[in-house]
Amino acid sequence: MSWEKDLQRWIDASLIDAATGERIRTFEETTGKGRMRWPAMLAIGFGAVMLCAGILLFVSAHWDQMSPTQRFILVLAMVALFHTVAALLGQKVAAMGVALHVAGTASLGAGIYLAGQIFNLEEHWPGGIMMWAAGAVLAWLVLRQWPQALLAAVLIPSWIGGEWSLATESYRGSGNIAAQGFLLLAVFYMSATPREPNRALRAGLVWIGALSLLPFLVTVMATSEHSGNFYWTSGYPQLPAHLRIFGYVLAYLPILALAAFLRKTSSVPMFAAAAWIGVLTAVCRVENLEKSPWMYLWVAVGAFALCYWGVNENRKLFINYGTVIFALDVIGFYFSSILDKLGRSAGLILLGVIFLAGGWILNRVRSDLIARAAAAGGTQ
Repeated sequence: MSWEKDLQRWIDASLIDAATGERIRTFEETTGKGRMRWPAMLAIGFGAVMLCAGILLFVSAHWDQMSPTQRFILVLAMVALFHTVAALLGQKVAAMGVALHVAGTASLGAGIYLAGQIFNLEEHWPGGIMMWAAGAVLAWLVLRQWPQALLAAVLIPSWIGGEWSLATESYRGSGNIAAQGFLLLAVFYMSATPREPNRALRAGLVWIGALSLLPFLVTVMATSEHSGNFYWTSGYPQLPAHLRIFGYVLAYLPILALAAFLRKTSSVPMFAAAAWIGVLTAVCRVENLEKSPWMYLWVAVGAFALCYWGVNENRKLFINYGTVIFALDVIGFYFSSILDKLGRSAGLILLGVIFLAGGWILNRVRSDLIARAAAAGGTQ
């Protein structure tokens, strides 16, 4: 190991005595036993995914050849096998046990829907997600493993969103309310601080929030009152007032209440984010949304606010994300409102200038903001 060479060099230079060096060596060997590096962790995670995919592919290939009894036994055996093998191997290789337990919980979702298909149960697809989420929560309570909690953090909002979608499928405008709730939830997950306790779970929530923020932001804008009147919903009635109020309460209140409970005074930015999403929805309720300068202006305000949040709370991720959103906002405004007013050559020249000069300026600003956050002790 590389640290052993450094340790011996420190002993030779009389920086530490031999007894201290031996204690350090003993401590490192004791605490490092069983610790796996990221290539091994990546191989285990990828192997678990491939194992699940291979089993599901085998089952689907032979599904029509099985009787209902064989199908049900196979579904139960698939879930039980993963958890049993995980319990046996987890005592020797902890990471392997965690991966197989996750595979077992993931197989539970497939088992629930396959069981419904086998017995021709009444179709209510959000109920399957609810049972899957309950299984993930139960697995987390029993195993206390962070991937189970992370899976539950995805499944529970998916179940609520599915129930809302099914209850309001005959009305127009319900999708925008759900998109607002999911966008606020993405901000809440992304703003989790990856620190102890539960560092791995918090880091997973940050990744989920960061990856889902932009898609839900676009969805909120695309499903607004007028810009989201797609032809297949144009004949549907407007969402009733009582359902609209209930939808907004369901989309905003639980997330804000959870933020206030968990983060106390640090939850103020979440309330600001909720207000920004509400104004964004109002701004986007126009015809020809891509031509509206107010939408681009409000998105730019959100990008600046995200960068300020990153500097204020020492989050490098927020600064980078805010810079990317602002750059995409400028490019979108240019293509929708400026390029068609210029000639082809002039438009390309100006676009090149924007990319070169704007990219350089944004990088300078981003670097300065990151340096300010780092000077204050950045966490990302």
